[in-house]
Amino acid sequence: MAYASEDTIAAISTLPGRGGIGIVRLSGPRAREIARIVFHPKAEGASQEAPFSPRRATFGEIRDPRTGDLLDEAIATFFPGPRSYTGEDVVEFSCHGSPVVLRRVLDVLLECGARAAGPGEFTLRAFLNGRIDLTQAEAIRDLIEAQTITQARVALRQMQGSLSQRLQPLRQTLVDVIVQMETAIEFVEDDVVTESHASLLRQLDAVIAQLEEIASHYRTGRLVRDGIHIAIIGKPNVGKSSLFNRLLERERAIVTEIPGTTRDMLIEMASIEGIPIHLMDTAGLREATDRVERLGIERSRQAIADADLVLVVLDGSRPLEGEDRTVLEETHSVPRLIVINKHDLPERLDLESVRALAREAPICRISALTGHGVDELRRQILETITSGSAFSPEDVILTNARHHRLIVAAREAVLQARRALIEGYSEEVALVGLHDALRN
Repeated sequence: MAYASEDTIAAISTLPGRGGIGIVRLSGPRAREIARIVFHPKAEGASQEAPFSPRRATFGEIRDPRTGDLLDEAIATFFPGPRSYTGEDVVEFSCHGSPVVLRRVLDVLLECGARAAGPGEFTLRAFLNGRIDLTQAEAIRDLIEAQTITQARVALRQMQGSLSQRLQPLRQTLVDVIVQMETAIEFVEDDVVTESHASLLRQLDAVIAQLEEIASHYRTGRLVRDGIHIAIIGKPNVGKSSLFNRLLERERAIVTEIPGTTRDMLIEMASIEGIPIHLMDTAGLREATDRVERLGIERSRQAIADADLVLVVLDGSRPLEGEDRTVLEETHSVPRLIVINKHDLPERLDLESVRALAREAPICRISALTGHGVDELRRQILETITSGSAFSPEDVILTNARHHRLIVAAREAVLQARRALIEGYSEEVALVGLHDALRN
């Protein structure tokens, strides 16, 4: 049943700031009526009283109906419901992208009877009117907030209904099994032929396997959506800031030969294969000589605690020193990669000593100065954070914690129903789990 709203909402639908074009949108039962009040077509023979032609752009002027003042020249497009974004009558004004002009146009629409839309209200109406489902509505938000191409691709596929399409056959299988079992209960005395328990169990096994597969993508999906925090840690002058700049592919941190140049933490965002990476360049870990440096080092230790992955940078041109050992000891309990920098210089670092202190951590040799080995480091970072599981943006990837929780709950409910059938409980007991799974 479609959602019916008595009011018409209006909002500026483009981001704040100046641009070539800005859009003001109306949606609701009075959208076309209000648009007629303020918009005056400029085409020859166009009548102000005539309705806007559906899905046809019309050039004209937007005027204040009280004073007749010209607000802007614009293009108006009418999208009649229910085949519009919100499922209601929608009018869009494509104006010049001046914030002052857009605000004035919106004010005039509000004065003519529209109401200011709340955050996300156009998408809410699309959901309530059955134009999109809840997963698609959530994907619209993710698409708007996407910061990498991979994030945008994953969100776009979900917005197009990929998750709903993947779940529909599973939903139908559950319905079919429920119908079979309820028929057997309802017509037990009429000898109605239904599928055997073995056949029903095979169908449930297939549903469980597919739900497990979908749920298994959530760890990667969460990384795609939220990104990962990586702290670059090491003693002073090992090349942390040089590596930071190299991974960012721009000169963000100040780099000098003076130890302790970085005294505070820098945080910037990069991406590796479309996964957002929040990089933290930290102060060198050593015995501090002044209060400012001590504060920077304390923040470095906090970054280790907060990071999803730590890059421990060692100077390959020098033997392992006490400060290096301290860094390796302080990071032993967190996921880490050992990065041996300055590969362009003769190597004096004893690799066996490093392995003895960091047996579990992969080791990469690089030169932050020349870029040698940095691509391999990126590959190793990606493999570490995704646990080596490759994915494609074309896959159905769960990125939302709510979706993952419901998929897992559905799987548990089907398992409960399967156990009830195997252990000889009545169909009524198994049906409780199947209905729970269907609801999830």
